[in-house]
Order: sequence, then C-alpha cells, then structure tokens
Amino acid sequence: MKADPGVYAHRPYRGRPKIEWPGGKRVAFWVAPNIEFYELQPPANPHRAAWPHPYPAVPGYSIRDWGNRVGHQRQMALLDKYGIRGSISLSAALCEHHPEIIAMCKERDWEFFSHGIYNTRYVYGMSEAEERAMLLDSMDTIERACGRRPAGYLAPALSHSEVTLDLFAELGGLYTCDLFHDDQPTAVDVRGRQRFCSVPYSLELNDTIAYVVNKVEPRRYGQMICDAFDQLRLEGGTVMCIPTHNYQVANPHRLAAFERALDYITSHDDVWVTTGREIAEWYLASSAEAGELK
Repeated sequence: MKADPGVYAHRPYRGRPKIEWPGGKRVAFWVAPNIEFYELQPPANPHRAAWPHPYPAVPGYSIRDWGNRVGHQRQMALLDKYGIRGSISLSAALCEHHPEIIAMCKERDWEFFSHGIYNTRYVYGMSEAEERAMLLDSMDTIERACGRRPAGYLAPALSHSEVTLDLFAELGGLYTCDLFHDDQPTAVDVRGRQRFCSVPYSLELNDTIAYVVNKVEPRRYGQMICDAFDQLRLEGGTVMCIPTHNYQVANPHRLAAFERALDYITSHDDVWVTTGREIAEWYLASSAEAGELK
C-alpha cells in the first residue's frame, strides 16, 4: 500500500516561485466541458455499478442524452459569446454516436482530450495491458475524428489505476487532470521519465459536484466561481478551471448564473483565456520545475 500517490514533489505553496503566464497575465483560465457518452446497459463491472437504480436506467440515460441533444449547443453558444474555446473531456465513443458535436467543436478550434471511451466503463479491475489498450483506442479514435492526438487525460468517471499516468505518458500524453492537489501546474514523475504534468482541474467548481453532491443553488454556484477567481487572481501565477457537463450547467434555470460568472471573469484584462493543452505546453516549455525529477 502507498502512503501517497508518489508522483509529485512536495513544494509548499508559500514562497513558491510564481509562474509567468503569457503577456504577464495573472490567471490561466480554462473551461472543460465534459462531453460524455453513457450506455443504457453497459457491461457489468463487479467493482462499481454504472447506474444507481435497476436497468433499464432510462432517467439517468435520457438526461445525459438531453445534454448531448440540447444542452451542448446551449453551452457552446454561451462560450462563443465570451470568446472561450472549450477543452473537451471527451468520451471517445461520442465520435461515433454524435459526430455532429465533434464537427461543431472542430469548427471553433476547441481542444479535445481523452476521457476514456464510455463514461460507464471503468478502469477498476483492468489489467495493465487492458488499460493500455483502452487508452490507445481512445487516443487513436480522437485523433482520427478530430485531427489531432489528445494531449490530456481525465479517467472515465475518475476511475484510474496505479499505472494510468505512466501509460498515458508512454502513449504520448502531456498532462493529466486526475490529480487535484494544487492551484498551479506541477511536474509529475512517470516511470518512462517523459516530461509530464498535472494541470489543475477543480472538483470544487465541477458543476456535477456542486449541484448533485453539495446541493448548491445556481446563484450560489455562480458566486462560488467568482469568489474563486478573485482569490486566484489576487495570488497570481495560478490556474482556474471550470469543469462542466452539458446536462448540468446548461439547464435553463442554471445557465444565467453561469453566464454572470463568465461575464465577470472575462471582463478582466489580466486573464489568459486558454485551453488545457496550451497551459500544459507553456508550463512544460518554460518551467524549470517541469524538467526536474523527484
């Protein structure tokens, strides 16, 4: 048993050198829409059930289908309004099931990073060879459909193994979203010694965590986003991520609160509105810490 993940060095936040973002910006801001595909009746995994109620899980399936049919375009229009390119945490199966979504995102030069194949199939119980095959399949599928190999990874339903980061780095990945340990990018030690990093991805501002787990009201969620931005901007050299789901934040009664938050953030001229890939590439190219191995 490990006492800690063992993949990043302990560097106290106070007194740490500030990261210099392009143009002297104080905050690197990115939005990560999770665009996922859930199966109505996925193969059973003995370690975790895909749905909380018996099959067929029509309510859970159909609200997520609503997200891909309706919510996605509503959220996309809002991000367009504020000049924000989404960094999509993509279930690779969406390339087959909803190619129209892929096409709309490609038109806008959005980033695509891997979120596995289905969000109803977990890494739990996989052998290393099986997990590697899944990762390779997802990366190859995204590259064929989207025209560029994904640089980032978020494990499906946050399920990962002790070798997930090693495998993704070996397959050419640059960054992970599966470590929630810092407000700045950090170097990650992988067994192949590739240059690899963690890009901050917030569970606290994740709309599903806010709405479903913590039962936060939309108005309060919007204020949480603004409060987080104010603090991170004050400190500087930080990353702010808003992870969204098109079946959560794009609901009609929730969208206005999200828009108010985006309007507030983008009204500041010292914010780098960017993508996960661009944050990782900038950090890996410019940070001395990224080249160090623990």
